[in-house]
Amino acid sequence: MSAETPEPTVTAVEQSATEQSVEELSFDVADLPGGAHAALEAVLMVADEPVPAVQLATVLGLPTDRVEGLLEALAAEYRGDGGRPRGFELRNVAGGWRFYSAPAHADVVGRFVLDGQAARLTQAALETLAVIAYRQPVTRGQVSAVRGVNVDSVVRTLTARGLVAEQGIEPSGAVLYRTTSYFLERMGMTSLEQLPPLAPYLPDLDAMQGIDDQSGDESGADRS
Repeated sequence: MSAETPEPTVTAVEQSATEQSVEELSFDVADLPGGAHAALEAVLMVADEPVPAVQLATVLGLPTDRVEGLLEALAAEYRGDGGRPRGFELRNVAGGWRFYSAPAHADVVGRFVLDGQAARLTQAALETLAVIAYRQPVTRGQVSAVRGVNVDSVVRTLTARGLVAEQGIEPSGAVLYRTTSYFLERMGMTSLEQLPPLAPYLPDLDAMQGIDDQSGDESGADRS
């Protein structure tokens, strides 16, 4: 009996895909003005969501580990390591890389994006989002129990904006909700573990078990 051929590792598969893409490329990033660094900047400049390093490697026709090194070098350069700090940052957020304005310039950016130029969440929506973030997965009834008001319309707003999403159903039939990767992206986080330690101030979900089995809606309406 012949020996079984070992399954290729993820790294080997990625490397093979990268090598194949290199053969298909009609250009060499090393020959472009600014080289691979500038090529990465050009791609990230048009990205509207975080881009994984492996995807960037495929686009540029470079090994993933080299691209990761280039990204780290660019991030350090923008932070001002050995030079002038920039007004933007390159962050590894929600499993990918993307440009963000630097936190130090938040007030300046805020003055530019003012008076309704960007849709803002209401206080009710922010409070509801906080409860979901800290107690997920959680039902609308459980969130309503924490806030003391009906949150159905607010949850619909948060879902429409891609900040929360459904995650299964409880035995009672109530839908469970969780935050999304887009939420992490907007918060500038890589995981929920980076949330500030606020959770101890919220009631435990065990204290709200059965809330979704109650009939009727005794809480006041909320506005999204």
